[in-house]
Amino acid sequence: MTNLILPLVAKMDPTDYVGFTFFVGCMAMMAASAFFFLSLNQFDKKWRTSVLVSGLITFIAAVHYFYMRDYWATNMESPTFFRYVDWILTVPLMCVEFYLILKVAGAKKSLLTKMIVYSVIMLVTGYLGETVYSGSAALWGFLSAAAYFAIAYEIWLGGAAKLAKEAGGDVLAAHKILCWFVLVGWIIYPLGYLVGTADGQWYSFMSGVGLDMDVLYNIADAINKIGFGLVIYSLAVKKTA
Repeated sequence: MTNLILPLVAKMDPTDYVGFTFFVGCMAMMAASAFFFLSLNQFDKKWRTSVLVSGLITFIAAVHYFYMRDYWATNMESPTFFRYVDWILTVPLMCVEFYLILKVAGAKKSLLTKMIVYSVIMLVTGYLGETVYSGSAALWGFLSAAAYFAIAYEIWLGGAAKLAKEAGGDVLAAHKILCWFVLVGWIIYPLGYLVGTADGQWYSFMSGVGLDMDVLYNIADAINKIGFGLVIYSLAVKKTA
């Protein structure tokens, strides 16, 4: 039993801010999940699925952060594989949230399919460029960026944007906030890709100014995923009221 427990409680340096943000991220995501799940019964049926998905996003992230924290403490290496496993599950769910809140304006499943496909392409090509085919990182990074901009276009100027305008009111306001999360909050991920595929040049520069990509990733993940959920929660509260 002792041998099974030790890897999960690896000693952590008090100045290990990466490990600290992994731990805080795990707890924050789990707390957010409990909050979203326990609040489900207070909403009208048509909004429960949206809040449920918000809870699933943070719950999946919390589980992965638990493993990423342990991986970091044991190996002192960025848990790239676990990050992408987390993203391949949670990012499409974040895209699903756009479809769910726009159903009131008549959003069709084609929008849902399009958003999921774009997000999967963005993540799979990003993973391939950062790990498997790092020698051609620029090509894979271009494909990943193209998928990201396709998502941004869809929600800012495309069909999703038009549906949000038709819905108006609280739905339009929530949609706009989620759009800003994608445009501003998600920018950390392509930046991290550049750092991870630039032969350490960018990473050395950022370390020199006291920055670490894992710290930035952890903070951005918590803000983006919990923030997404809180926007959906706020919309569901207003619509239920």
